[in-house]
Amino acid sequence: MLHAIKRSMLVSAFAFAGAGLSGCYVVPVNPDGTAAVPVAVIAAPTPAPVVAGSTAPYPAMLQARLYPANEIATRTGMLSGTVTNMMTGKGRFQLDYAGEMLVGEATRAPGDERAGLANAYGQRGTFMSCNYRMTTPWQGTGICELSTGAVYQVHIGA
Repeated sequence: MLHAIKRSMLVSAFAFAGAGLSGCYVVPVNPDGTAAVPVAVIAAPTPAPVVAGSTAPYPAMLQARLYPANEIATRTGMLSGTVTNMMTGKGRFQLDYAGEMLVGEATRAPGDERAGLANAYGQRGTFMSCNYRMTTPWQGTGICELSTGAVYQVHIGA
């Protein structure tokens, strides 16, 4: 009986240790479904891994939340989209505005590695222009104005 209790405790200890050491990785994929990073880089513990022999880190997908800042924007309400920070001073920007997908790019301002401008355009002709400031490569804030007159405060990242 004592042997069975010790065995049970040992199995539980190993199971707990295994669960504590397990991890989850988010792997960027190409449009065809293949991994966009070499397998050796996937297990790297850094938030923005660097490929051996390269100084450019991999892109980071960030959430963008836009909160109404004027009466026109309150009619549509809060918006959400994504920004893909290419870690090169450029990024891709995308969000749904009243059923119209706005797609564009973000570029850092010359001489200021934290400030930037983002523009997006939709198939129905709606366009948006944003000024933002990144506090880290994964977080920032700004103001976005749409061609409809709506103004939003944007929060980028976590």
